Amino acid sequence: MKFIHTDLGNRKGGEVVEVTLSGNSANVRLMDSSNFQSYKNGRQHRYYGGHAKKSPVRLKIPRAGHWHVAVDAGGYPGRVNASVRVLPGPLPAFTEAPLSSVPSLYQDHHESGAGVPITVEPGKEYDVFISHASEDKDEVVRPLAEALRNEGLSVWYDDFELRIGDSLRRKIDRGVATSKFGVIVLSEMFFKKGWTNYELDGLVTRQNTGEQILLPIWHNVTKKQVIEYSPSLADRLARSTATHTIEEIASEIAALIHSKE
Repeated sequence: MKFIHTDLGNRKGGEVVEVTLSGNSANVRLMDSSNFQSYKNGRQHRYYGGHAKKSPVRLKIPRAGHWHVAVDAGGYPGRVNASVRVLPGPLPAFTEAPLSSVPSLYQDHHESGAGVPITVEPGKEYDVFISHASEDKDEVVRPLAEALRNEGLSVWYDDFELRIGDSLRRKIDRGVATSKFGVIVLSEMFFKKGWTNYELDGLVTRQNTGEQILLPIWHNVTKKQVIEYSPSLADRLARSTATHTIEEIASEIAALIHSKE
């Protein structure tokens, strides 16, 4: 009997074998070494699989051991060709660097560090300054600001801080200068705004020795778009609303700031 044989070698239980047929249907058998020898010699044998009418065929290896795949026409007319591969197993869970892994992501105003201390008028200091485009308020920024407040943090967010008659530039300057942590919500609308660029310039100026005290949050943007806007921002430790909830981001920021208190 003619058949196509693929020696899979030693495999782990749970791995999946994919058999792709070209042409007619065929018999597909997954067998351990003992049963493959019996099959090859025309004796009774046990196998996983059967007559396949569609391709590809996927069979799970039931236990660790040495395994074989045999494909034959089994008396059906026509010629059978097949390719066999073991599908890659699931990748390890994706983990991102914790915010605490960046030494200067948080700035303590009581420490001068390597930079020049910034003098500001007496008054309230903030844990977090949020720079954003107004179009992102409802979906991202307001929920984030409220989540940070619920974590016990003081937040500079324009809806919380600006009043009629306030000098916008002066209030932004003060918020940037007195905040320990800068959050930038990067979106397509952020890239188009003027005030966001002004805020970003101020936040970048607050960096010590070129290290990061900013957390970009990517919102519905690609890495290509971020690179086109600012290559340096694209390389920073960031969070994305595509992979993290607002509550998860707020909790991470809060945990970092509370750990420094």
